[in-house]
Amino acid sequence: MNHEQSRDLYDRALSVMPGGVNSSVRAIRPYPFFVASGDGGHVVDADGNRYIDYVMGYGPLLLGHDQPESVQSAVQRRAAEGPMYGVPTEVEVELAEFVARHVPSVEMTRFVNSGTEATVSAVRLARGYTGREKIVVMQSGYHGAQESTLVEGEGDHTAPSSPGIPDSFAEHTLTIPFNDADAARDIFAEHGDDIAAVLTEPILGNYGIVHPVEGFHETLEALCDDHGSLLIFDEVITGFRVGGLQCAQGKFDIDPDITTFGKIVGGGFPVGAIGGKSEIIEQFTPAGDVFQSGTFSGHPVTMAAGLETLRYAAENDVYSHVNGLADQLRSGLQDILEDQAPQYTVVGTDSMFKVIFTRNGPDSFDGHCEAGCKQREECPRYDHCPKNGGDVKRAETERWERLFWPAMKEAGVFLTANQFESQFVCDAHTTEDIEETLEAYKRAI
Repeated sequence: MNHEQSRDLYDRALSVMPGGVNSSVRAIRPYPFFVASGDGGHVVDADGNRYIDYVMGYGPLLLGHDQPESVQSAVQRRAAEGPMYGVPTEVEVELAEFVARHVPSVEMTRFVNSGTEATVSAVRLARGYTGREKIVVMQSGYHGAQESTLVEGEGDHTAPSSPGIPDSFAEHTLTIPFNDADAARDIFAEHGDDIAAVLTEPILGNYGIVHPVEGFHETLEALCDDHGSLLIFDEVITGFRVGGLQCAQGKFDIDPDITTFGKIVGGGFPVGAIGGKSEIIEQFTPAGDVFQSGTFSGHPVTMAAGLETLRYAAENDVYSHVNGLADQLRSGLQDILEDQAPQYTVVGTDSMFKVIFTRNGPDSFDGHCEAGCKQREECPRYDHCPKNGGDVKRAETERWERLFWPAMKEAGVFLTANQFESQFVCDAHTTEDIEETLEAYKRAI
C-alpha cells in the first residue's frame, strides 16, 4: 500500500500538535494513516487505501459510517435549525426518556460531553452523596483522563500514573484486581466506612476484553449495599452495545446505583451521560448541591443523533445482526488459533472481539467456551484465560503491535493499534467482510 499522503500529513501535524495527534492512542508507529472518509463498515485513507474497519471510532459507530436516512435527516435538521441555544430542547428530554425506559437502573440522566466528563461527574456525585472521599477502582481499568482514576499501585498504596496529578488525589483512590472478590472484601474490611463508591467497567474494555467471573459483580454489589457505598458501572464502552438496549447491567442482572455512558448514546457525536436512581442523580445542581454544568451539555445535534440511532437499533433488529456477525468472527478466530496458535485467547461478547496473544496456553480447544472466553470454571482453559488487566499486560504485546497489526493493515483490515483496546462489529459489516477478515487473520497470525 502507498501511504505517501498520510506520511506528509503526519509530518505537518508534528509541527502543530503534540505527537502529531489529538489523542495519544492514535499515535500508531511509525506514523498513523489519515482517514479521508468512511463507507459503511469501511474507511478510506488519504492515499485511497480501503480497510474493513473494526475500530468504529473506538466504539460509538454501532450502525457504521453511513447513517440511516432517519438518523441523517434528524442530524441535518437540527444543525440547520441552529447549532446550539444555551437552553433546553425537547430532544434531550426524549433521549433521557428513552434511556430511562430501557436501562434497568436508570431513572434520571444528566447529559455531558464525553465519557471522561461523565466519570469525573459520577465520582464527584458519589462523594457528595455519601459524604465520603475514597473510591475503589480496578487495576488497569480505564475511566477517562481524570485525576481520581489515573493511578497505579495496589490497595491503598497508590500513586498518580501521570505527571501533573498531585499525590493527594491518589491517596483517596484504592485499587483491586478485576475479578478478585477476595481483594474486594479485604479493601472493604479495612476502608469500608470511608468508601464512597466502587467504579468498574462491567467488562474490561480498554485492557483487553476481560469478562467477569461468576459472582464478581454480585460481590461488589453486596459490599456496597452493606457499607453504604455506591456501585458505579462505567458503561461508556458497553452501553447500548453489550446487552442491547438494557446494556451490560441488564445482561449480567446487576443494579448499579450510577451508570456512566458515552459513545453510542451520542450516535457518533461527542457525548457523555450520568444515569441512575433519582434520589442520587437529583443531587446534581440545580436540584441538589453537587455542582455540575457544561456549555455544550445536551447539545441538540448530539441528542438527535443518539436518539435516532437507538430508535433505529430498536426497530431494525440491529443487535441480532451485529452479535451474529461477531459470533461468526470469534468462532472463526478460535478455529484459526486451534490450528495455528492455540496458546492465544479469543475474547469478547455481543459485538466486541479481540485476540489476546497469551502465552503458554493449552494446545487444545476441546470443551472451550464458544465464540470467546466467558470465564466458565468448567472450561479447560479457565485458568489460562486473562482474569484482569495484569494478565493481558503479560501477553505478547510487542508482537501484537509491531508484527501482527501492520500485517493486518496491509491486508486491508483496520484493528485498534494495540492489544488492549476493544474492537467492534457494526451493522454495516457483512458476512463477506467477516470471511475476508478471517483470511487476513490466517495469514497474519
